[in-house]
Amino acid sequence: MIRLALPVYVELLTAVVAVSVIDLLWVSGLGPEAIATVTVATTLEYLAYGVFLAIPFGLTVVVGRLDGRAPLGPAIRSGWALWAAASAVIVVPALLLRPVLALGTHAEGFLLISLGGLPVYFAQTVADGIVKGLGNTRIPMRNALICNALVIALDPLCIYGLGLGVDGAAWATLTARAITLAISCRTLVRLTRPATAASTPQGARRVLENAGNVVKTGLPMSGDFLARDIVGWLQTGLVASFGTAALAGFGIGQKIMLAGVMAFYALKQAAMIQNARSQASGSPLWLGLGAGVVVAAGLNLLAVPAAGLFTADPEAAVSYLRWMALYLVPFGGLIAVGGRMQADGRGGRLFAATLAGFAVQLPLAYLLSARIGVTGVWVASAVGAAVSLAGVLARRAAAPATAPCPAPRSTRTAAAPPSGP
Repeated sequence: MIRLALPVYVELLTAVVAVSVIDLLWVSGLGPEAIATVTVATTLEYLAYGVFLAIPFGLTVVVGRLDGRAPLGPAIRSGWALWAAASAVIVVPALLLRPVLALGTHAEGFLLISLGGLPVYFAQTVADGIVKGLGNTRIPMRNALICNALVIALDPLCIYGLGLGVDGAAWATLTARAITLAISCRTLVRLTRPATAASTPQGARRVLENAGNVVKTGLPMSGDFLARDIVGWLQTGLVASFGTAALAGFGIGQKIMLAGVMAFYALKQAAMIQNARSQASGSPLWLGLGAGVVVAAGLNLLAVPAAGLFTADPEAAVSYLRWMALYLVPFGGLIAVGGRMQADGRGGRLFAATLAGFAVQLPLAYLLSARIGVTGVWVASAVGAAVSLAGVLARRAAAPATAPCPAPRSTRTAAAPPSGP
Protein backbone atom coordinates (compact mmCIF):
# COMPACT_ATOMS: atom_id res chain seq x y z
CA MET A 1 0.00 0.00 0.00
CA ILE A 2 2.83 2.38 0.86
CA ARG A 3 4.60 1.41 -2.39
CA LEU A 4 1.51 2.50 -4.31
CA ALA A 5 1.01 5.61 -2.18
CA LEU A 6 4.49 7.13 -2.53
CA PRO A 7 4.23 7.88 -6.30
CA VAL A 8 0.70 9.25 -5.74
CA TYR A 9 2.08 11.59 -3.07
CA VAL A 10 4.72 12.91 -5.46
CA GLU A 11 2.08 13.26 -8.17
CA LEU A 12 -0.29 15.23 -5.91
CA LEU A 13 2.43 17.54 -4.65
CA THR A 14 3.69 18.15 -8.17
CA ALA A 15 0.22 18.85 -9.54
CA VAL A 16 -0.52 21.32 -6.74
CA VAL A 17 2.80 23.12 -7.32
CA ALA A 18 2.18 23.34 -11.06
CA VAL A 19 -1.32 24.75 -10.65
CA SER A 20 -1.12 27.03 -7.65
CA VAL A 21 2.48 28.13 -7.23
CA ILE A 22 4.53 28.19 -10.43
CA ASP A 23 2.18 30.40 -12.47
CA LEU A 24 1.72 32.69 -9.47
CA LEU A 25 5.47 32.94 -8.98
CA TRP A 26 6.16 33.94 -12.58
CA VAL A 27 3.33 36.49 -12.88
CA SER A 28 4.09 38.13 -9.53
CA GLY A 29 6.47 40.50 -11.32
CA LEU A 30 3.53 41.86 -13.34
CA GLY A 31 1.79 43.32 -10.30
CA PRO A 32 -1.24 42.69 -8.04
CA GLU A 33 -3.74 42.54 -10.90
CA ALA A 34 -1.88 39.62 -12.50
CA ILE A 35 -1.72 37.83 -9.14
CA ALA A 36 -5.46 38.33 -8.65
CA THR A 37 -6.14 36.98 -12.15
CA VAL A 38 -4.21 33.76 -11.56
CA THR A 39 -5.77 33.35 -8.10
CA VAL A 40 -9.31 33.63 -9.51
CA ALA A 41 -8.54 31.20 -12.34
CA THR A 42 -6.94 28.65 -10.00
CA THR A 43 -9.95 28.76 -7.66
CA LEU A 44 -12.34 28.17 -10.56
CA GLU A 45 -10.22 25.28 -11.82
CA TYR A 46 -10.36 23.61 -8.41
CA LEU A 47 -14.15 23.92 -8.40
CA ALA A 48 -14.44 22.54 -11.94
CA TYR A 49 -12.18 19.63 -11.05
CA GLY A 50 -14.28 18.96 -7.96
CA VAL A 51 -17.29 18.41 -10.21
CA PHE A 52 -15.37 16.30 -12.74
CA LEU A 53 -13.30 14.08 -10.44
CA ALA A 54 -16.18 11.63 -10.05
CA ILE A 55 -15.15 10.28 -13.46
CA PRO A 56 -11.41 9.53 -13.02
CA PHE A 57 -11.86 8.20 -9.48
CA GLY A 58 -14.86 6.09 -10.41
CA LEU A 59 -13.00 4.83 -13.47
CA THR A 60 -10.02 3.74 -11.36
CA VAL A 61 -12.28 1.58 -9.21
CA VAL A 62 -14.23 0.08 -12.14
CA VAL A 63 -11.08 -0.72 -14.15
CA GLY A 64 -9.48 -2.25 -11.05
CA ARG A 65 -12.50 -4.48 -10.46
CA LEU A 66 -12.60 -5.68 -14.07
CA ASP A 67 -8.90 -6.11 -14.85
CA GLY A 68 -8.22 -9.82 -15.38
CA ARG A 69 -11.88 -10.72 -14.94
CA ALA A 70 -13.71 -9.08 -17.84
CA PRO A 71 -12.88 -7.08 -21.00
CA LEU A 72 -11.64 -3.58 -20.17
CA GLY A 73 -12.63 -2.02 -23.49
CA PRO A 74 -16.21 -1.08 -22.50
CA ALA A 75 -15.03 0.48 -19.22
CA ILE A 76 -12.32 2.51 -20.95
CA ARG A 77 -14.72 3.71 -23.66
CA SER A 78 -17.27 4.65 -20.99
CA GLY A 79 -14.63 6.83 -19.33
CA TRP A 80 -13.92 8.73 -22.53
CA ALA A 81 -17.64 9.13 -23.30
CA LEU A 82 -18.20 10.58 -19.82
CA TRP A 83 -15.17 12.84 -20.30
CA ALA A 84 -16.68 14.31 -23.48
CA ALA A 85 -20.12 14.84 -21.95
CA ALA A 86 -18.86 16.29 -18.65
CA SER A 87 -16.36 18.58 -20.39
CA ALA A 88 -19.15 20.11 -22.46
CA VAL A 89 -21.48 20.48 -19.47
CA ILE A 90 -18.80 22.17 -17.32
CA VAL A 91 -16.80 24.21 -19.83
CA VAL A 92 -19.49 25.73 -22.08
CA PRO A 93 -21.44 27.44 -19.24
CA ALA A 94 -18.17 28.51 -17.61
CA LEU A 95 -17.02 30.21 -20.79
CA LEU A 96 -20.35 31.99 -21.21
CA LEU A 97 -20.22 33.21 -17.60
CA ARG A 98 -16.66 34.54 -17.81
CA PRO A 99 -17.62 38.18 -17.09
CA VAL A 100 -19.27 37.10 -13.84
CA LEU A 101 -16.63 34.55 -12.87
CA ALA A 102 -13.85 37.13 -13.27
CA LEU A 103 -15.09 38.71 -9.99
CA GLY A 104 -14.30 42.24 -11.09
CA THR A 105 -10.72 41.49 -12.17
CA HIS A 106 -9.34 41.73 -15.71
CA ALA A 107 -9.29 37.93 -15.93
CA GLU A 108 -11.69 37.35 -18.83
CA GLY A 109 -8.95 36.76 -21.40
CA PHE A 110 -7.06 34.48 -19.03
CA LEU A 111 -10.25 32.55 -18.25
CA LEU A 112 -11.00 32.09 -21.95
CA ILE A 113 -7.72 30.15 -22.24
CA SER A 114 -7.70 28.36 -18.89
CA LEU A 115 -11.37 27.36 -18.86
CA GLY A 116 -11.33 26.53 -22.56
CA GLY A 117 -8.36 24.25 -21.92
CA LEU A 118 -10.01 22.31 -19.10
CA PRO A 119 -10.92 19.35 -21.38
CA VAL A 120 -7.19 18.74 -21.84
CA TYR A 121 -6.67 18.68 -18.07
CA PHE A 122 -9.74 16.47 -17.60
CA ALA A 123 -8.49 14.06 -20.29
CA GLN A 124 -5.20 13.69 -18.43
CA THR A 125 -7.03 12.76 -15.23
CA VAL A 126 -9.05 10.14 -17.14
CA ALA A 127 -5.89 8.61 -18.64
CA ASP A 128 -4.23 8.57 -15.22
CA GLY A 129 -7.38 7.07 -13.66
CA ILE A 130 -7.29 4.16 -16.12
CA VAL A 131 -3.60 3.49 -15.47
CA LYS A 132 -4.13 3.59 -11.70
CA GLY A 133 -6.93 1.06 -12.11
CA LEU A 134 -4.33 -1.23 -13.68
CA GLY A 135 -2.34 -0.97 -10.46
CA ASN A 136 0.31 1.46 -11.73
CA THR A 137 0.85 4.73 -9.88
CA ARG A 138 4.32 5.50 -11.24
CA ILE A 139 3.15 6.52 -14.72
CA PRO A 140 0.76 9.21 -13.37
CA MET A 141 3.63 10.45 -11.19
CA ARG A 142 5.87 10.64 -14.27
CA ASN A 143 3.15 12.54 -16.16
CA ALA A 144 2.82 15.08 -13.36
CA LEU A 145 6.58 15.61 -13.22
CA ILE A 146 6.75 16.11 -17.00
CA CYS A 147 3.93 18.67 -16.91
CA ASN A 148 5.52 20.48 -13.99
CA ALA A 149 8.88 20.73 -15.76
CA LEU A 150 7.20 22.03 -18.93
CA VAL A 151 5.28 24.72 -17.02
CA ILE A 152 8.49 25.87 -15.33
CA ALA A 153 10.19 26.19 -18.73
CA LEU A 154 7.27 27.64 -20.72
CA ASP A 155 6.02 30.22 -18.20
CA PRO A 156 8.91 32.72 -18.55
CA LEU A 157 9.03 32.14 -22.32
CA CYS A 158 5.33 32.88 -22.83
CA ILE A 159 4.92 35.59 -20.18
CA TYR A 160 8.08 37.60 -20.85
CA GLY A 161 9.85 36.16 -23.89
CA LEU A 162 6.82 36.31 -26.19
CA GLY A 163 5.37 39.34 -24.41
CA LEU A 164 2.00 37.69 -23.70
CA GLY A 165 1.87 38.99 -20.14
CA VAL A 166 -0.40 37.24 -17.65
CA ASP A 167 -2.21 35.40 -20.47
CA GLY A 168 1.12 33.77 -21.23
CA ALA A 169 0.82 31.79 -18.00
CA ALA A 170 -2.46 30.32 -19.21
CA TRP A 171 -0.96 29.46 -22.61
CA ALA A 172 2.10 27.89 -20.96
CA THR A 173 -0.01 25.69 -18.68
CA LEU A 174 -2.31 24.62 -21.52
CA THR A 175 0.65 23.80 -23.79
CA ALA A 176 2.38 21.82 -21.06
CA ARG A 177 -0.78 19.83 -20.38
CA ALA A 178 -1.35 19.14 -24.08
CA ILE A 179 2.20 17.81 -24.54
CA THR A 180 1.89 15.69 -21.39
CA LEU A 181 -1.45 14.32 -22.57
CA ALA A 182 0.04 13.28 -25.90
CA ILE A 183 2.81 11.37 -24.08
CA SER A 184 0.31 9.87 -21.66
CA CYS A 185 -2.07 8.69 -24.39
CA ARG A 186 0.76 6.97 -26.24
CA THR A 187 1.62 5.03 -23.10
CA LEU A 188 -2.04 4.31 -22.39
CA VAL A 189 -2.61 2.86 -25.86
CA ARG A 190 0.37 0.54 -25.42
CA LEU A 191 -0.85 -0.66 -22.01
CA THR A 192 -4.49 -1.20 -22.98
CA ARG A 193 -4.37 -2.11 -26.69
CA PRO A 194 -5.38 -5.77 -26.09
CA ALA A 195 -8.36 -4.58 -24.02
CA THR A 196 -9.77 -2.17 -26.59
CA ALA A 197 -10.68 -4.53 -29.41
CA ALA A 198 -13.56 -3.71 -31.74
CA SER A 199 -16.90 -3.15 -30.00
CA THR A 200 -19.77 -5.60 -30.23
CA PRO A 201 -23.45 -4.95 -29.52
CA GLN A 202 -22.91 -6.57 -26.13
CA GLY A 203 -19.86 -4.33 -25.66
CA ALA A 204 -21.98 -1.25 -26.37
CA ARG A 205 -24.38 -2.25 -23.62
CA ARG A 206 -21.47 -2.79 -21.31
CA VAL A 207 -20.23 0.71 -22.07
CA LEU A 208 -23.51 2.12 -20.74
CA GLU A 209 -23.45 -0.18 -17.71
CA ASN A 210 -19.88 0.76 -16.90
CA ALA A 211 -20.63 4.46 -17.34
CA GLY A 212 -23.35 4.14 -14.72
CA ASN A 213 -20.98 2.29 -12.37
CA VAL A 214 -18.29 4.93 -12.85
CA VAL A 215 -20.67 7.77 -11.98
CA LYS A 216 -22.24 5.89 -9.06
CA THR A 217 -18.83 5.09 -7.59
CA GLY A 218 -17.28 8.50 -8.17
CA LEU A 219 -20.12 10.88 -7.23
CA PRO A 220 -19.63 10.60 -3.44
CA MET A 221 -15.97 11.55 -3.93
CA SER A 222 -16.98 14.59 -5.96
CA GLY A 223 -19.58 15.53 -3.36
CA ASP A 224 -17.01 15.25 -0.59
CA PHE A 225 -14.58 17.50 -2.47
CA LEU A 226 -17.21 20.16 -3.16
CA ALA A 227 -18.55 20.03 0.41
CA ARG A 228 -15.04 20.65 1.75
CA ASP A 229 -14.67 23.59 -0.64
CA ILE A 230 -17.92 25.15 0.59
CA VAL A 231 -17.09 24.63 4.26
CA GLY A 232 -13.60 25.99 3.67
CA TRP A 233 -15.09 29.11 2.09
CA LEU A 234 -17.45 29.62 5.07
CA GLN A 235 -14.59 29.03 7.50
CA THR A 236 -12.44 31.57 5.66
CA GLY A 237 -15.19 34.16 6.07
CA LEU A 238 -15.38 33.45 9.79
CA VAL A 239 -11.60 33.73 10.22
CA ALA A 240 -11.61 37.01 8.26
CA SER A 241 -13.88 38.52 10.90
CA PHE A 242 -10.93 38.37 13.30
CA GLY A 243 -8.78 40.64 11.15
CA THR A 244 -6.18 40.53 8.40
CA ALA A 245 -3.47 38.99 10.57
CA ALA A 246 -5.65 36.00 11.47
CA LEU A 247 -6.69 35.51 7.85
CA ALA A 248 -3.10 35.75 6.59
CA GLY A 249 -1.95 33.25 9.23
CA PHE A 250 -4.74 30.89 8.21
CA GLY A 251 -3.78 31.14 4.53
CA ILE A 252 -0.07 30.58 5.20
CA GLY A 253 -0.76 27.71 7.56
CA GLN A 254 -3.00 25.99 5.04
CA LYS A 255 -0.34 26.18 2.33
CA ILE A 256 2.22 24.63 4.67
CA MET A 257 -0.17 21.97 5.96
CA LEU A 258 -1.07 20.96 2.40
CA ALA A 259 2.28 19.20 1.96
CA GLY A 260 1.41 16.89 4.83
CA VAL A 261 -2.26 16.41 4.05
CA MET A 262 -1.40 15.10 0.58
CA ALA A 263 0.03 12.00 2.30
CA PHE A 264 -3.48 11.12 3.51
CA TYR A 265 -4.92 11.42 0.00
CA ALA A 266 -2.08 9.31 -1.37
CA LEU A 267 -2.95 6.56 1.13
CA LYS A 268 -6.60 6.93 0.15
CA GLN A 269 -5.87 6.33 -3.53
CA ALA A 270 -3.57 3.40 -2.71
CA ALA A 271 -6.26 1.78 -0.56
CA MET A 272 -8.84 2.39 -3.28
CA ILE A 273 -6.65 0.79 -5.97
CA GLN A 274 -5.69 -2.24 -3.90
CA ASN A 275 -9.22 -2.92 -2.71
CA ALA A 276 -10.67 -2.56 -6.21
CA ARG A 277 -8.05 -5.02 -7.49
CA SER A 278 -8.66 -7.40 -4.55
CA GLN A 279 -5.04 -7.20 -3.47
CA ALA A 280 -3.98 -7.69 0.13
CA SER A 281 -3.19 -4.46 1.95
CA GLY A 282 -2.51 -3.13 5.40
CA SER A 283 -5.09 -1.27 7.42
CA PRO A 284 -5.86 2.11 5.80
CA LEU A 285 -7.31 3.30 9.11
CA TRP A 286 -4.17 2.64 11.15
CA LEU A 287 -1.88 3.86 8.38
CA GLY A 288 -3.96 7.05 8.15
CA LEU A 289 -3.93 7.60 11.91
CA GLY A 290 -0.19 6.95 11.99
CA ALA A 291 0.37 9.35 9.11
CA GLY A 292 -1.70 11.92 11.00
CA VAL A 293 0.55 11.60 14.05
CA VAL A 294 3.70 11.94 11.91
CA VAL A 295 2.39 14.94 9.97
CA ALA A 296 1.15 16.67 13.13
CA ALA A 297 4.51 16.17 14.85
CA GLY A 298 6.42 17.35 11.79
CA LEU A 299 4.34 20.49 11.39
CA ASN A 300 4.74 21.36 15.06
CA LEU A 301 8.48 20.90 14.74
CA LEU A 302 8.75 22.98 11.57
CA ALA A 303 5.98 25.51 12.25
CA VAL A 304 8.20 28.48 13.13
CA PRO A 305 10.82 28.19 10.34
CA ALA A 306 8.22 27.22 7.72
CA ALA A 307 5.88 30.10 8.52
CA GLY A 308 8.87 32.44 8.69
CA LEU A 309 9.48 31.82 4.98
CA PHE A 310 6.21 33.60 4.19
CA THR A 311 6.00 36.41 6.73
CA ALA A 312 8.04 38.39 9.23
CA ASP A 313 5.30 37.90 11.85
CA PRO A 314 4.50 34.15 11.84
CA GLU A 315 2.63 34.05 15.15
CA ALA A 316 -0.86 33.49 13.69
CA ALA A 317 0.32 30.81 11.22
CA VAL A 318 2.32 29.02 13.94
CA SER A 319 -0.69 29.01 16.27
CA TYR A 320 -2.83 27.53 13.48
CA LEU A 321 -0.32 24.76 12.79
CA ARG A 322 0.00 23.93 16.50
CA TRP A 323 -3.76 23.54 16.96
CA MET A 324 -4.11 21.54 13.76
CA ALA A 325 -2.38 18.62 15.49
CA LEU A 326 -5.80 17.87 17.03
CA TYR A 327 -7.35 17.84 13.57
CA LEU A 328 -4.74 15.98 11.54
CA VAL A 329 -4.85 12.65 13.39
CA PRO A 330 -8.60 11.90 12.96
CA PHE A 331 -8.55 13.52 9.51
CA GLY A 332 -5.72 11.23 8.39
CA GLY A 333 -7.66 8.16 9.49
CA LEU A 334 -10.86 9.41 7.85
CA ILE A 335 -9.27 10.15 4.47
CA ALA A 336 -7.24 6.93 4.31
CA VAL A 337 -10.11 4.60 5.25
CA GLY A 338 -12.26 6.44 2.71
CA GLY A 339 -10.31 4.82 -0.12
CA ARG A 340 -11.37 1.35 0.97
CA MET A 341 -14.98 2.46 1.39
CA GLN A 342 -14.93 4.05 -2.06
CA ALA A 343 -13.77 0.80 -3.67
CA ASP A 344 -16.30 -1.23 -1.66
CA GLY A 345 -19.17 0.86 -3.04
CA ARG A 346 -19.75 2.59 0.30
CA GLY A 347 -18.83 6.08 -0.82
CA GLY A 348 -22.30 7.32 0.03
CA ARG A 349 -21.84 6.31 3.66
CA LEU A 350 -18.50 8.08 3.75
CA PHE A 351 -20.08 11.23 2.32
CA ALA A 352 -22.89 11.06 4.90
CA ALA A 353 -20.34 10.82 7.72
CA THR A 354 -18.44 13.79 6.25
CA LEU A 355 -21.61 15.89 6.18
CA ALA A 356 -22.39 14.88 9.77
CA GLY A 357 -18.98 16.17 10.81
CA PHE A 358 -19.56 19.46 9.02
CA ALA A 359 -23.01 19.78 10.64
CA VAL A 360 -21.24 19.74 14.02
CA GLN A 361 -18.16 21.72 12.97
CA LEU A 362 -19.75 24.86 11.54
CA PRO A 363 -22.14 25.75 14.43
CA LEU A 364 -19.43 24.86 16.93
CA ALA A 365 -16.93 27.11 15.14
CA TYR A 366 -19.24 30.11 15.47
CA LEU A 367 -20.04 29.27 19.09
CA LEU A 368 -16.47 28.68 20.26
CA SER A 369 -14.97 31.57 18.28
CA ALA A 370 -17.37 33.93 20.03
CA ARG A 371 -15.94 32.76 23.37
CA ILE A 372 -12.24 32.01 22.79
CA GLY A 373 -11.50 33.80 19.52
CA VAL A 374 -10.13 32.32 16.33
CA THR A 375 -8.74 29.34 18.26
CA GLY A 376 -12.35 28.16 18.52
CA VAL A 377 -12.42 27.68 14.75
CA TRP A 378 -9.43 25.33 14.90
CA VAL A 379 -10.89 23.34 17.81
CA ALA A 380 -14.19 22.99 15.94
CA SER A 381 -12.34 21.61 12.89
CA ALA A 382 -10.80 18.89 15.06
CA VAL A 383 -14.16 18.00 16.59
CA GLY A 384 -15.78 17.84 13.14
CA ALA A 385 -13.08 15.47 11.84
CA ALA A 386 -13.45 13.26 14.92
CA VAL A 387 -17.25 13.12 14.47
CA SER A 388 -16.85 12.14 10.80
CA LEU A 389 -14.34 9.40 11.66
CA ALA A 390 -16.59 8.09 14.44
CA GLY A 391 -19.50 8.02 11.99
CA VAL A 392 -17.46 6.04 9.46
CA LEU A 393 -16.31 3.52 12.06
CA ALA A 394 -19.83 3.12 13.47
CA ARG A 395 -21.31 2.55 10.02
CA ARG A 396 -18.52 0.17 9.10
CA ALA A 397 -19.16 -1.91 12.23
CA ALA A 398 -22.92 -1.91 11.66
CA ALA A 399 -22.83 -2.68 7.92
CA PRO A 400 -19.96 -4.66 6.40
CA ALA A 401 -18.91 -4.19 2.81
CA THR A 402 -21.69 -4.96 0.37
CA ALA A 403 -19.57 -5.24 -2.74
CA PRO A 404 -19.74 -8.75 -4.24
CA CYS A 405 -16.68 -10.95 -3.92
CA PRO A 406 -14.99 -10.89 -7.31
CA ALA A 407 -13.85 -13.94 -9.20
CA PRO A 408 -10.16 -14.85 -9.01
CA ARG A 409 -7.84 -13.02 -11.34
CA SER A 410 -6.03 -14.59 -14.22
CA THR A 411 -2.39 -15.54 -13.74
CA ARG A 412 -1.32 -12.61 -15.90
CA THR A 413 -3.03 -10.00 -13.76
CA ALA A 414 -2.25 -11.58 -10.41
CA ALA A 415 1.41 -10.95 -11.10
CA ALA A 416 3.09 -7.76 -9.96
CA PRO A 417 1.55 -4.72 -11.68
CA PRO A 418 3.64 -2.79 -14.22
CA SER A 419 6.02 -0.40 -12.51
CA GLY A 420 6.98 1.95 -15.30
CA PRO A 421 5.97 3.40 -18.65
